[in-house]
Amino acid sequence: MTERDNRVRTRGVAQVAIEDNPRSRKQYGQELKRRREASGLTQEELSQRVVMSRTHIAHIEAGRRRPDVEDARRLDQELGADGFFERFLPALDGRKVAEHFAEAAELARQAVAIKQYASVLVPGFLQTPDYAREVLSSGHPAKSDEKRDSLLATRLERARILDNFDSPRLTVLLGEAVLRQVIGGSQVMCEQLRHILELGETRRVRVHVLPFKAGGPCPP
Repeated sequence: MTERDNRVRTRGVAQVAIEDNPRSRKQYGQELKRRREASGLTQEELSQRVVMSRTHIAHIEAGRRRPDVEDARRLDQELGADGFFERFLPALDGRKVAEHFAEAAELARQAVAIKQYASVLVPGFLQTPDYAREVLSSGHPAKSDEKRDSLLATRLERARILDNFDSPRLTVLLGEAVLRQVIGGSQVMCEQLRHILELGETRRVRVHVLPFKAGGPCPP
């Protein structure tokens, strides 16, 4: 790989700024394939473990594409690569969310309390991986598997804010339709409802349901 002299630091990992070119991507992909095979994993098995499509992994190994920063971190963790895939990632801007949403994502990290109302779908913070995958797969315009998986990984990463007891308190009001509209089949929906119940039993997340019998909104 061709290395520039400058380095950047990302979440405590010293990342070598690698020139993005076909040769660097090919060598990066070869290393991914070598470590995957050494771990005894097929492309499909690795894809399931790191929330990426098998096709995307195949493209990376062939040197046709690059993972984003979050993909690289998950590859490092799954393959025990000690930061290799993030450190030698061909140059990316590291942006995880769309520019128009970046400010809202940053405010969520700084907030003391977050309040949300949802009338149709479970809010992103509360979604399980399978439920989120179904939601992202059904949007318009249609997304490629790679784009969907990238959005899925970002959504799941944002939800990790709830793992920290010092994170913002989250209060969610769900319309009854959110709980009754089946997304992804009965098994996916069952797991999603169970996840909401478990979150509602914590001291940081409060979930309320607005029943159909409550009627429409009050007149002005």
